[in-house]
Amino acid sequence: MLGFIIGLAVTLAAAWLIIKKFQAHTVLLLAGMLLLALTLVVQPETSILYKKSESTGLSLLDIFDYFSDNLAGRIAGLGLIIMSAGGFAKYMNHIGATDAMVNMAIRPLGRLKAPYLVLALGYVVGQVLNIFIPSASGLAMLLLGTFFPTLVRLGVSPAAAATMIGMTSVLDLGPGSANANLAATTADLDVAIYFSQYQVPTALVTIPVIAILTYFTARYFDKRAGHVAEQEANANASTAEKVDVPAFYALLPLVPLTFILIFSKLLISWISVSVVTAMFMGALLGLVCEFFRKGDPRQVSKDFMAFFDGMGGMFSRIVSLVVCAEVFAAGLTTIGMVGFMIDLAQGAGFGLTAMTVLMCILVILVTIVTGSGNAAFFSFGHMAPALAGGLGASPVLMLLPMQLIAGLGRSLSPVAGVIIAVSDAGQCSPMEIVRRGAIPLAGGIVAVMLSAVIFT
Repeated sequence: MLGFIIGLAVTLAAAWLIIKKFQAHTVLLLAGMLLLALTLVVQPETSILYKKSESTGLSLLDIFDYFSDNLAGRIAGLGLIIMSAGGFAKYMNHIGATDAMVNMAIRPLGRLKAPYLVLALGYVVGQVLNIFIPSASGLAMLLLGTFFPTLVRLGVSPAAAATMIGMTSVLDLGPGSANANLAATTADLDVAIYFSQYQVPTALVTIPVIAILTYFTARYFDKRAGHVAEQEANANASTAEKVDVPAFYALLPLVPLTFILIFSKLLISWISVSVVTAMFMGALLGLVCEFFRKGDPRQVSKDFMAFFDGMGGMFSRIVSLVVCAEVFAAGLTTIGMVGFMIDLAQGAGFGLTAMTVLMCILVILVTIVTGSGNAAFFSFGHMAPALAGGLGASPVLMLLPMQLIAGLGRSLSPVAGVIIAVSDAGQCSPMEIVRRGAIPLAGGIVAVMLSAVIFT
């Protein structure tokens, strides 16, 4: 009981500091180290070593050793996966392949004459694009520069168009997503299996629900605001920016996912291609294409530095956050908070579904307050194996809805970067974007919870 009280107090203090705009990395790391230190006093018989690491000989130093061992382990595994995905995404954006893919995907929608149908279908297209463009803000900025003008000219209000664009990456699908990779690794699943057998079935239910609700709520809010959906004379003209790259460049961002799915247990099981290898192969293919397109080996070789710059950016923003969150989660475990929650759930007759709902509520609340789905999922996702295992269930049954709901919660947060970005284009406040998106996102949350139970 004492461990639970201490863990809860430290968790609330950490949440308060993050709400007050303290850096989440630092807060989670220091909170975790504090919990590990308090474990030495409250639970002296409990090991605070990282996995099978050996003690330094002094328990106090083992606290610092936990961070270094965890960092080394994550960089060699999950960290490298996340970094390679970030490097590939940045290089594709640098050479214009990402723009080409976005333009190719949205061009057919610009020919339709039903503005709110185009809006709903735009969400579907954007969510699919998110598999290959894993940055919520990055995807939103691309769509604001290309698809947003088309929607407005078709007659959709700027606020409705901006709201839809702010929701296009709510599910964090695919092997390029840091949250998806963490969920797969934590569940001890191959990322291709996690994507195809768990994420995709749930997404096939959730995406139509969000799209349909987007159609009706956008019409309702526009009508209530007095907006008349009148198409401009040149509504059918393509507003996508002309990208000065070959048309086949639009296919380059699809290369890693294609390799990952083909060379896996799904299709060709006797050949295995990791996420890191697939991302590197995709980047090198882009490099070869650039050699033939530009004919300037010196410049092309310099441009490839975007790949390594992207890797470095992912380490500083995402991988380091994963490590800091794991230290925090380890502290909650060693202090006894996780074990107490398992015992309490079993004693109260809570099953897997009730505990999953509770964890999802925690994730979505933290995400809404902080504006970061990564921070919330990284903080609580590491608890899922112990909680699910204590209830006799597979960790993925808890991790899947937690991971997807973290993304949904991000678009419900008025302080999320993507919401602030689209609100400026929509000529309205972030709260207006959240208000317009609340019903579709609430429907998405319900769909995720129900489909996760059904399909897993």
